[in-house]
Amino acid sequence: MGRLDALKGFGVTFRTLLTKPVTIGYPEHKTPVYPRFRGRHRLWLHDDGLEKCVGCSLCAAACPADCIRVVAEENTPEHRVSAGERYARIYEINMARCIFCGYCEIACPFDAITLEHSYELSEYTREALIYTKDVLLEPAPKQPPLHPNVPGGPIPPGEA
Repeated sequence: MGRLDALKGFGVTFRTLLTKPVTIGYPEHKTPVYPRFRGRHRLWLHDDGLEKCVGCSLCAAACPADCIRVVAEENTPEHRVSAGERYARIYEINMARCIFCGYCEIACPFDAITLEHSYELSEYTREALIYTKDVLLEPAPKQPPLHPNVPGGPIPPGEA
């Protein structure tokens, strides 16, 4: 019985030995994501250039990982940053602690923060993983396409 099992195991090995491996050349071909994928955070601006975030700290209160820090300050007529009475003077997200749950996006009454499809978030130091308001206001790198198994996604190779 043991010899038969060993031969079955070698049979699987020999069958797959000559097949071409299924790999993706990462930098050139990025893995597609599903539409509901939650990746890099982004803060948004109004069309007139004012920030949508009014420093209400509801995103920080909703965050179960406690990775968002908001310090609000009052707008003045000379220094207008947001459309509200206050603005977020300091807005930081510690990406090393973030669990990408999306509660911050749901809690924001002004749609000031969203989680985009970008998943390339590696850094060389822990300090670089604390995203400040300047980093969060920038657009994310080009988003990968939708996953091929969802409607509207790209057609997988060989099925075109």
